[in-house]
Amino acid sequence: MAKKEKEKKLNAKQRAYEKKQEENGKKVVAWIIGAFIILAVFYLIFIASNF
Repeated sequence: MAKKEKEKKLNAKQRAYEKKQEENGKKVVAWIIGAFIILAVFYLIFIASNF
């Protein structure tokens, strides 16, 4: 009986960890996309300044 309770707690911890990892992953993806957009804007400014 104690083993089942431990597994339930572990599963709850695992679910919480997975949720935390998913949120962190979304933040990282958002930062990467933002960085690409900023680099694209700088590139467009650089190209426009050469003409």
